[in-house]
Amino acid sequence: MAKTKTDWLNEAKDLGIKVEPSTKIADLKKLIDDHNMPSKRAKSKDNESELPSDKIAAVAKAGKRSAKAIQEAEAEQAKAEQNQTNKGAEATNKPRPVVKPTRSRLERHGKKFRELAKLIEKGKKYGLEEAVDLAHKTNAAKFDATVEVHVNLNVDPRQADQNVRDTIVLPSGTGKNVRIAVFTDDTSAAKKAGASIAGDQEILAQLDKGIMEFDVLIATPANMPKLGKYARILGPRGLMPNPKSGTVTTDISKAVTEAKAGRVEYRVDSTGIIHLGIGKSSFTTVQLLQNVQALLTSVKANKPQSVKGNYFKAVYLATTMGPSISVDIASVS
Repeated sequence: MAKTKTDWLNEAKDLGIKVEPSTKIADLKKLIDDHNMPSKRAKSKDNESELPSDKIAAVAKAGKRSAKAIQEAEAEQAKAEQNQTNKGAEATNKPRPVVKPTRSRLERHGKKFRELAKLIEKGKKYGLEEAVDLAHKTNAAKFDATVEVHVNLNVDPRQADQNVRDTIVLPSGTGKNVRIAVFTDDTSAAKKAGASIAGDQEILAQLDKGIMEFDVLIATPANMPKLGKYARILGPRGLMPNPKSGTVTTDISKAVTEAKAGRVEYRVDSTGIIHLGIGKSSFTTVQLLQNVQALLTSVKANKPQSVKGNYFKAVYLATTMGPSISVDIASVS
């Protein structure tokens, strides 16, 4: 049976709530519910306190702040700290490995190299003729090794006017059997001069297959556009014809003759050093001296005007697998 307004008024008076007779039933109900709310909350807390602790945790809300999540986080942190402690104890107890001292460059070479290196006095600079003679004695290779010259110049290759570069014909040759290809329409003249390969279609067919059975490629100016698409193949190998190196010319006979006679191109690298092979260990001392002097004369003639002070910083002579020999700059400059 539903309560009447009189019932609601009487209940309010019993609870000590002051109300007017004209108060609506909905307002009376709300006032009575608000009055009873604190007692309901207290009862709920009492019931909750009577539950076991594991039941309270079970009914907690999920999320990072729940009792279960907090317990898991604490367990993970304790485990990480324990692992860190164990690692520290292992590192303390573990014996340190024995570190061998770094060996010098000479010690890292073979026994034969070290024996030959004893012929060169450390810190001494040799005259050019004496250095060439030592290069013969310190050749460690069983084959006909190349004799190399390394010239360190006081230049900045990033400056266009200090990018030292030239082509020379070595008086005694290079000691190599040079294979020459000539990219031209006049094959008879090239073959007569001594070219290994001559023509245009024959060379293009080889380049299409990635075959380069030549050491020098000479081309006429009229045929250079045909080689444009092969620049990425020929360029990195130093085979792309270039007017500065004398490999783009109309005088095919002269270019082939010079290439076979020992024409070489030198150029400073990014650190300002020239590296060039000037003959073989089978050459006589006189032949090697002629080639070295031809190179140094050309380098001196190409000294940039903007370079002040000493032009030569250091000169070294060495065979392919032999120790380097420091050359006295006074004997070359």
